[in-house]
Amino acid sequence: METPLLPRESGQFVAEHSRDVFVEEEGVRKVAEMLFTLRHSDDLKASGWKNANPLAPTSTSDQGSITLYLSTPQALNWVFVVDTMNFSFWPEQESQQCEVTYKGTTYTGYMTLCAAISRAMEEGIPITDPKYFSKMSVEELGHVLRSDNETPMPMLTERHQVLTEGGRVLLENGGSFRSFISQVGNDARKMVELIVKKIPSYRDEAMYEGKRISFYKRAQILVADLWGIMEARGEGDLINMDWLTMFADYRVPQALAYLGALRYSDTLKQTLRNGELLFSGERREVEIRGCSVWCVELIKDHLCKLVQERDAQTCNINAVIIDFYLWVYAKQHHKEMAHIPIHHTRCIYY
Repeated sequence: METPLLPRESGQFVAEHSRDVFVEEEGVRKVAEMLFTLRHSDDLKASGWKNANPLAPTSTSDQGSITLYLSTPQALNWVFVVDTMNFSFWPEQESQQCEVTYKGTTYTGYMTLCAAISRAMEEGIPITDPKYFSKMSVEELGHVLRSDNETPMPMLTERHQVLTEGGRVLLENGGSFRSFISQVGNDARKMVELIVKKIPSYRDEAMYEGKRISFYKRAQILVADLWGIMEARGEGDLINMDWLTMFADYRVPQALAYLGALRYSDTLKQTLRNGELLFSGERREVEIRGCSVWCVELIKDHLCKLVQERDAQTCNINAVIIDFYLWVYAKQHHKEMAHIPIHHTRCIYY
């Protein structure tokens, strides 16, 4: 099979051929200027990862914290379990969302998964142990991911399939995510390549204009979350983090369109407003994701030029940090962004 273009090259290729999604240079510059004003804030540092992952395990046993205190190997297994099932949380109807309440707070969307995994651990279920989750039944996972209302978490069968598959891979490679990933040292690029090579559900690829392309959204976010955990605990840094792109999903493209850095054709906007689903790998879906990747690359490049020209400093803001910021931005401004149509694709890749 043809070797796919890497995610950054895929984004550029798609942007150069796209018919329904377009990167707007003026909008790119405006977003870069906005981020430049925030360059010294925690929002644009590795510590900003915690804002995007408020339920991620903590490194200190603070009794007032809502997050679990876990050793680093346990915390990395927690991240692996969550990111392996990190896809397709959108509801069929906005009024019918899956909800999980954890320590007095009710969560929706992606956070329902984080809350459900942490809830299970507090209930004594060894959900982060590959020996357990590699063999757990669909019914057992259904109990872990149970909703607090009548709307279940979507794609339970698919989540069970990818989680047990991932657990078996970990057992074959040292028995933990830390052992598995340590095969390639501290190189972020090699980590993504190892994950994609060994675990089929992470192979986020498609055909576009005769080329095999890749986005590797979940593989990249798994490495980024590992980076966030290690940074938060002061346990070392990763090299090649700048190789990672943004994580092509639903919310960040909407934020980029709202901020004027992406533009959808009138036909595509109407399609999305009509509630039409886009299938994984179809042209329009690939164009939304690919143009988002390339758009963030251009924002990053322009932001780094601003830092170099105005501050005479080297820019340390990578696409991962920009993605974390835009994802939180989209959540915080969801009401103002409601008029921007969001695409929906039911799949395991995001």
